[in-house]
Amino acid sequence: MILVTCDTHCYYDTINQQLAYAENELGHAISCIIHLGDFGLYKSHLHDFFIKKGQRFMRPLYCIDGNHEDFNALEKLTKKYQAFFTYLPRGTVHRIEGYRFLALGGAAYMDSMLTEQGAIITDHQINACLAFARAEVDIILTHDCPTGIGVPSTPGLDHFGATGFPRSQELAAHFQPKLWLFGHHHKWFSCSDGHTAYYGLEGAWKGFGLLDDDFRLTIIKHRLEWEKTPFIEKLLAKLKIIRPDGPRELSD
Repeated sequence: MILVTCDTHCYYDTINQQLAYAENELGHAISCIIHLGDFGLYKSHLHDFFIKKGQRFMRPLYCIDGNHEDFNALEKLTKKYQAFFTYLPRGTVHRIEGYRFLALGGAAYMDSMLTEQGAIITDHQINACLAFARAEVDIILTHDCPTGIGVPSTPGLDHFGATGFPRSQELAAHFQPKLWLFGHHHKWFSCSDGHTAYYGLEGAWKGFGLLDDDFRLTIIKHRLEWEKTPFIEKLLAKLKIIRPDGPRELSD
């Protein structure tokens, strides 16, 4: 059984907490973890968790990038911490637990304030994906959702238009994967087009998915409790002066 999660935003401990719940409370044996981006690839937070505190994930973890990572240092950081987790670069295919996963991190462009240049999915990366034959891919992993499947906009972000990243439907038509898994929008979502079952996941503190060995994904809604954040700390976090006390304070 694979545990699927996303959008930890540097709160790496939420992963172990949800894994413990899956194993100890639900009785599932978890073989590994797949993370759908916004993992929190930032130097200070990675150092604090893995080096200073000596923490480890309880199972092997594979992750793609999201739109909130340090893209200037991404290659260096993923190499430095490869003993603790495995990064799946954009436009690559990986065999994990018998499945062949196509990895495509990043997201659609929103505006210069919300989208770093390194976060944007490029034509080159889409073309790298399309270079694989349909038979080489079982499941697509992205951070952003594909267009045209009905994922609603986040309130306040409607002016950016329909959700999803450009040319995603080319991937859907070319591969017709059995599953397409994504995060980014911080909401539970599922639909099917006859070929592909699409699943969107909430942030890691609200639950996770369990993928069995027959392409079945089960959504587990399990909210982790956090102490209420004082108003002044919420304000300082919004201004990016301090780190939020809990991941629920973070947006897409």
